[in-house]
Amino acid sequence: MNKRFLGVLVFAFVVASLASLMLYRVLNRPQPTKAAVATTQIVLASRDLEVGTVIKEQDVQLADWPGSAPAGASNKPQDLVGRGVITPIYAKEPVIDSRLAAKGAGGGLASMIPPGMRAVALRVNEVVGVAGFVTPGMHVDVLISGNRPGGDGSLGTLTRTLLQNLEVLSAGQDIKKDAEGKPVAVQVVNLLVTPEQAEQLSLATSQTNIQLVLRNPLDRETAKTPGTALALLFTGDKLRLGATAQSEAPRPRPIVATPRPPVKTEVEAPPKKADPFVMEILSGNKKAEQKFETTTPGGK
Repeated sequence: MNKRFLGVLVFAFVVASLASLMLYRVLNRPQPTKAAVATTQIVLASRDLEVGTVIKEQDVQLADWPGSAPAGASNKPQDLVGRGVITPIYAKEPVIDSRLAAKGAGGGLASMIPPGMRAVALRVNEVVGVAGFVTPGMHVDVLISGNRPGGDGSLGTLTRTLLQNLEVLSAGQDIKKDAEGKPVAVQVVNLLVTPEQAEQLSLATSQTNIQLVLRNPLDRETAKTPGTALALLFTGDKLRLGATAQSEAPRPRPIVATPRPPVKTEVEAPPKKADPFVMEILSGNKKAEQKFETTTPGGK
């Protein structure tokens, strides 16, 4: 065999061996181990918890949560037992304090009322309740119709928007929000209002006719409407803001001031001076006069 060919063959074998060895070491290099992810133990829901549910021991469980605990999460299940759910909580989801009613508030509708607010019940039918589409979670406006007290009634029945953007807490005995928005025929709905709005609704339900108007929950703008009257439906005119009160309110009678007669003041005339006493003095062919002032009775 040619020595030159043999040398080339040996050289190629050595190079191939070195390349194989390097490739083997690269492929079998130990991979760095991943750092263990830190976990935190928090309370998770063991089942779906609907609105109004009072949490029991079997409804929650302590489990590991990757990373830091969410704000408002708890690691003590006993602190959450007995509190009411005000927003839906799904299984394996952290039980956050903001989604629960205050301690001692219990469950049901009362736990869903925020501090400082009230729930007012209104009797409705298919027309007033917008054909049953006034369901929990919807937002409505309240219209009132009636005759203004003390008015002359020339405009007939008046209608105006009393309150706007009120949230519906419950429809009948249902406090759950229907995601599909299916209509539900009920006789009573509860609205979330302020104490002042509660007074207005209480008076309106007993003295006027009420109509609920459904609105988009995302529409928070307050509309400024003057209202309308029965007489304007036939004329096509619009009621201006404040025109109802000005047209029906009794006009005050003008007060006419009666001129007083001028008061005459008597001015005392100054006392007249008495004529002076004149005495003539004759001295030879010269004549002189001397006057003497006289005083009036009572004078100085």
